[in-house]
Amino acid sequence: MFIISNFLLAVSHVLDIALEVYKWIVIFSALISFVNPDPYNPVVKFLRSTTEPVYRLVRRYIPTVFYNVDFAPFIVILFIIFLQRFLVPTIQQLAYKLQ
Repeated sequence: MFIISNFLLAVSHVLDIALEVYKWIVIFSALISFVNPDPYNPVVKFLRSTTEPVYRLVRRYIPTVFYNVDFAPFIVILFIIFLQRFLVPTIQQLAYKLQ
């Protein structure tokens, strides 16, 4: 059982790091949207290609534009924080109970 426990601990740590990195990608994408970036810039292309699919998913279920301001990045960040506070500790607690 300790192998499964160690695997779940590793998964929870990797998931936490991945969520933190994606949270910062969403923040940078939201900040860069306030200026008029060059759409052919590789950084802008990367930010848009990594965030737009998630934004589209949020926009499909929740109206996010109020007074010409898109709140999709804010909703995505809130969901990431929820996953970091709920899912990651749940996986860690499950791993500790299996030891």
